[in-house]
Amino acid sequence: MRVTINQQTLELRQGDVAQQDVKAIVNAANRRLAGGGGVDGAIHRQGGEAIMKETSQRYPAGCPTGSAVISTAGDLPADYVIHAVAPVWSGGKRGEPELLAGAYRRCLELAVEHHCPSIAFPSLGTGAYRYPIDLASRIAIKTVFDFLTEHARPGLVCFVLFDADSYGAFSAALEEAAGQKRG
Repeated sequence: MRVTINQQTLELRQGDVAQQDVKAIVNAANRRLAGGGGVDGAIHRQGGEAIMKETSQRYPAGCPTGSAVISTAGDLPADYVIHAVAPVWSGGKRGEPELLAGAYRRCLELAVEHHCPSIAFPSLGTGAYRYPIDLASRIAIKTVFDFLTEHARPGLVCFVLFDADSYGAFSAALEEAAGQKRG
């Protein structure tokens, strides 16, 4: 599924974010940038030691929740990995929506700052951090819609969803957002 926003493309795909042919991929990282399970573990395994070496040197204090940092992509097809830290879901009463939107927005800013024409996101925060997929997908899609409307870059933003349920949630959120923009 894809839509055009301000002459830029927002696309949904099902698959492995680490294997996307884009300039930057986003990693669902932890605050320590220490590698972990899920998307984070897959990116570190497939990208090799260069990613961890660079993040340890450049960001010894890690990355705060709701933000992102950038590194090499090591052995991955992309040139960059943007490590985004989503909030742990605590019922939505601890600023989780703003923090999640901030992580997505900072990823897009880093992509623009590093002249990336394309970026691929996983669903941030919806795995081990337990952010409800229906809420997270709406925040993700709205944040990207708003950013592309304002900045008209990057040229391609794709969400690469691991399973059919995640794809379905993001598809519904994208249809809802596209309908609001038309209406």
